[in-house]
Formats: sequence, C-alpha cells, structure tokens
Amino acid sequence: MVIAVRRQPTEKHRLNTADFITLFRIAGTLALVILQPLSTAFFCVYVLTGFTDVLDGWIARKANMTSEFGAKLDSIADLLFYAVMLLSVFPSLWNTLPKGIWYTVTVVMMIRILAYLIAAIKYRMFASLHTYLNKLTGMAVFLIPFLLITKYAVGYCRAVLAVAAAASLEELAIHLHRQTYRANIKSIFQKER
Repeated sequence: MVIAVRRQPTEKHRLNTADFITLFRIAGTLALVILQPLSTAFFCVYVLTGFTDVLDGWIARKANMTSEFGAKLDSIADLLFYAVMLLSVFPSLWNTLPKGIWYTVTVVMMIRILAYLIAAIKYRMFASLHTYLNKLTGMAVFLIPFLLITKYAVGYCRAVLAVAAAASLEELAIHLHRQTYRANIKSIFQKER
C-alpha cells in the first residue's frame, strides 16, 4: 500500500519596503562601476548607497519587516558593495597605502573567506553575520574614500584593518562554535537560544 503525502506549498517571501531599499542600494552600487572614482557624482551615489544601507535595516526593525530573506539580501548587497569599492577605489588605495598593508588585507580576506566556507559547509547555505564588529567594520570601510586625500589615510586604514581582522576572527569563531545559523547574532558573547 502506498500512502501519498501531500506537501504544503512553502510560502514565498513578498518583497517589502526594506527589501526594495536594499535593491535600490544594489542598483546604486552597480552605478558606481560606471562613475569616475572619487568624482562628485561618485560621492553623491556613494553617500546615497551608504544611507540606504542604514535605512533598510532601520525600517525593517521599526516596521517589523525583518526576515531571513532580507538579511541575506542585505549581506549580498554588502558583499557587492565591497567588491565594487575594491574595483573602483583600489587603484587609489594601491597608490596611497604602503605595500606592507596589503599583506594584512590578504590575511583578513583569507580569514573572512574561511569563515564563509565553514558556514557554507556547516549550514549548507551562504551565511554572513550581522555582528556589532561587522557593522563597525562596514562603517569604517565606508569612510575610507573620504580620508584618502588626507594625511590620516594610512593610520586610518591600519585601524580599519584591525577592526576588520577582529570582526573576521569573531565571525569564524561563531561559525565554528554555534550549532545553528542566526544572521542577526550581535556578538560571540551572545548566548545560543
């Protein structure tokens, strides 16, 4: 005897206001590719994308629109933004920063990639965390283009790298330690529920 089991259809996520703001940030990030780096138009779009990065999360929390989809979309938008910044601003950074700093950048990126790989294997999906250190890193990285033309560029970039290293190590430790994925964990010290 064969018993047929009817599967309930999974509910699709409907895009909400916060998701549309994140999609707008993705569009703005892609526009940065065609704009002259560090030009007025570049900085206008750059500031707008930074504003939408803060706005989407704030609206999602205030309007109770938070979702796993929104968290993943936000992480994808962040990674895309960093990739575009690397392509757009990298030549200026390469010429401004001492070559030794790039070794540290490579190590931090390898730690971050290792954290993503471990999370992908462990949770069977792309997993990026929204920790306080990751948010601080994002804000600090966002300010780099504004400081490139100052005498503080090298010192500031070293400080950003220290924060980014701590954030990457924390994310790696969280993925190694935790049994379940929770995108909105704030710190390694936050207890698992």
